[in-house]
Amino acid sequence: MRQRRNGPRQPGGGRQQAGPRGRGHGRDRDERIKERSKERSNPRQSDLRVKHSPKRDGGRGRAFPARPPREQPVAFAPAPPPVVAPKPVQFSAGVQTVAVSPDESGMRVDRFFEGRFPGLSFSHIQRIIRKGEVRVNGKRTQPKNRLEAGQAVRIPPLQLEAPKPRDDAPQAQKDRAFIRSITLYEDDDVLVLNKPMGLAVQGGSGTTRHLDGMLGALRGSHPDAQRPRLVHRLDKDTAGCLLVAKTRFAAAALAKTFRTRSARKIYWALVAGVPKPKQGRISTFLAKQEIEEDSYMRIAKHGEKDAVHAVTYYAVVETAAQKLAWISLKPVTGRTHQLRAHMAHVGNPIVGDPKYFNIENWELPGGMQDKLHLLARRISVPHPRGGTIDVSAPLPPHMEQSWNLLGFDAKRYDPIVDAPEEE
Repeated sequence: MRQRRNGPRQPGGGRQQAGPRGRGHGRDRDERIKERSKERSNPRQSDLRVKHSPKRDGGRGRAFPARPPREQPVAFAPAPPPVVAPKPVQFSAGVQTVAVSPDESGMRVDRFFEGRFPGLSFSHIQRIIRKGEVRVNGKRTQPKNRLEAGQAVRIPPLQLEAPKPRDDAPQAQKDRAFIRSITLYEDDDVLVLNKPMGLAVQGGSGTTRHLDGMLGALRGSHPDAQRPRLVHRLDKDTAGCLLVAKTRFAAAALAKTFRTRSARKIYWALVAGVPKPKQGRISTFLAKQEIEEDSYMRIAKHGEKDAVHAVTYYAVVETAAQKLAWISLKPVTGRTHQLRAHMAHVGNPIVGDPKYFNIENWELPGGMQDKLHLLARRISVPHPRGGTIDVSAPLPPHMEQSWNLLGFDAKRYDPIVDAPEEE
């Protein structure tokens, strides 16, 4: 039986063996391809290139039509980055130890950092102190602790924003104009502002606009110019007198004044009902309590952890049908939310207080705005260089509206003036 050979049949009846292609493999086919190629393109000799392949043609050159040059992909230059306003330059300082100067004696630790490092946020200052990164004479400290001249303060590495340019930028101009518009008193050392209701004193979570941030606009252009700093605080929704120190000397002196309770502060409020007796003293212990993401001050027991003593004198100035009362308040201590918590404790919460107003089914009288009716009416403190600063703030618009509706006379005699100054 004849064995069949593999491979295609050649013209003339023969077959080509399968396997590696030799010298004569596909010669007729190559010639046909060459003829068709000439007919189509008739390339010039200069367009032909010679390719040597020892394995395919024994080293003899075979001409192939030159392939058209491949299109090179177009290289697009990357788009230039969008023009973005440069961020404030930041720098990191190493660990350092600084001495408390005589002007800084008596300052709180957090206030000390605000004065030394204006680029630090208040929340960051609190965090590094709480984590123990700040040491005073080698020991951990608290934000509220007071410093003494000569003490050594350990400063951890800090990310500080470069000071903002002291120019007449539009925002700086606006901040200066706004502060001037609410200034009640000013001299070379002290500034008393009439803080509007609803404006935060300091920054915090979600708070971007606050008075402390605006004070930088008052800093002079001289390299050694000092940034004004807060001496005390008011709640965001409390209006009225806010004391600001313009120099380190004034800040240290006024801090001592508040620490020794030599500052006299008088507040006005509109409360639900009429307190009994009409003049009195409220003395309790207060402790901070966290509820979800909010916090408030609750009445605590003596000896309870973190409980602080709080004393407030009050006096009824005028009433409206036994349903509302204008009261004057003199806090002896300065605890967080002290006046608001105390008035709620005695059953006469302040009108418009979202945290402490606890009378059910109570309706706001028609024509009144549902805003906190609490005013830091007057502040009287010894001036750092002698004499006394005694400034009063007018009623904010929403309280003035209520006073007019109830027929209260803001010039009426204030009986709280005669209240004691001590606990």
